[in-house]
Amino acid sequence: MTDTPFSLHDVVEMKKPHPCGENQWKIIRMGADIRIKCQGCGHSVMLPRREFRKKMKRIIEKAEQ
Repeated sequence: MTDTPFSLHDVVEMKKPHPCGENQWKIIRMGADIRIKCQGCGHSVMLPRREFRKKMKRIIEKAEQ
């Protein structure tokens, strides 16, 4: 498995904001697909890992190990 810069429960910033106006998402599931949850309205979205990597801008907050 490849080494990823992001991990479960990290808070990330995406390139485009969610329609609710928030741009911070929490990673709540990792696998072949990655599920992220909007920190503003709580809506969750599942993206293929490749698409997530393209759309992620930066990691805002690392999860405690």
